[in-house]
Amino acid sequence: MSGHSHWSTIRRKKGAADAKRGQVFTRLAREITIAARDGGGDPSANLRLGYAIDRARSQNMPKDSIERAIKRGTGELKDAVAIEEMTYEGYAPNAIALMVSCVTDNRNRAVADIRHILNRYGGNLAESGSVAWQFKRISYFAFPLDAHDPDEIFELAVESGADDVLFDNNLVEIIAEVESYKVINDRLKDANIEPQEAELRMTPKNEVELSVEETIQVLKVIEALEELDDVQDVFSNMALTDVIMAELETA
Repeated sequence: MSGHSHWSTIRRKKGAADAKRGQVFTRLAREITIAARDGGGDPSANLRLGYAIDRARSQNMPKDSIERAIKRGTGELKDAVAIEEMTYEGYAPNAIALMVSCVTDNRNRAVADIRHILNRYGGNLAESGSVAWQFKRISYFAFPLDAHDPDEIFELAVESGADDVLFDNNLVEIIAEVESYKVINDRLKDANIEPQEAELRMTPKNEVELSVEETIQVLKVIEALEELDDVQDVFSNMALTDVIMAELETA
């Protein structure tokens, strides 16, 4: 699992460029709007909205932008276009399974763009259900250990419902069921711990190891998909080992 977190760190290096184009805030606003539309505008009673707001704050999204996105979802603002969410399943080169999460105001554009990227890199879209069974949705937290006591972190996480707590060098990763997200997030805040990552994500049940060259092939596909305006997240079952990460960080 730690490889995925390290890869997220690499991706954050290009986050500033995305933010300049407004992509990050647009995606976050859509996520908040969808959550508020489906579960109401109170983050204390709407787990998904609370998660979306936490994610927006971690990216320094302005408070008024967050509030507008909530009001669009609850119908208090009437200027919102109709948006919908869907998840597309597919394969990258080397038979790597992909789950592509989208929020869009144009379903036809979204699927056409995703199909174009996959075909261009030698992958393909798959039928609904043919890939999803290989993944499980989880709560995921990651932060530096720094001066925190590992035993205290472990106890806090387990008491809050964590399924696993991993310590990798100075990195702590907490993995739990979706239902435990709010409890763990609140307990971390109470302990003055600010996660670098706190999200609901799809994790593969089994990972596939590739060579460095093959891994780079797949990462190019994932990056191209992530650059699409309608794409929120891309998850794969590709293993990112320490050896692979070392190669990527020096590339």
